[in-house]
Amino acid sequence: MSDSVTTIDELKRSVSAFSEERDWQPFHSLKNLAMSLSIEAGELMEHFQWVECSEAGDLIADDSSRSAIEEELADVVIYALQFANGAEIDLSNAIRRKMEINARKYPIEKSKGKSDKYDAL
Repeated sequence: MSDSVTTIDELKRSVSAFSEERDWQPFHSLKNLAMSLSIEAGELMEHFQWVECSEAGDLIADDSSRSAIEEELADVVIYALQFANGAEIDLSNAIRRKMEINARKYPIEKSKGKSDKYDAL
């Protein structure tokens, strides 16, 4: 399966089934999931902690590093999906709404080619 054919709903169901099969729901409070999401994001960042920006691509190109990075990214997304399941958040709608907000905050004519925060544009 690939991103082009797998839906968010399929991923959410898969994550939910995995957790249910192991009876992990009692441990997956929204607080615990939010903390776990942050922890896994930190573990993803750890791979890039002591490298220059120009070297990040080298990590991705290296099979061993790439595999570890993919696993950490997957953990981040899995916890995000579990959080969405627990909070009954429709991710597609939430992402679309947030992108609309971002489009208003970062109009192309003001933000193109700039990394400034919206209130500094």
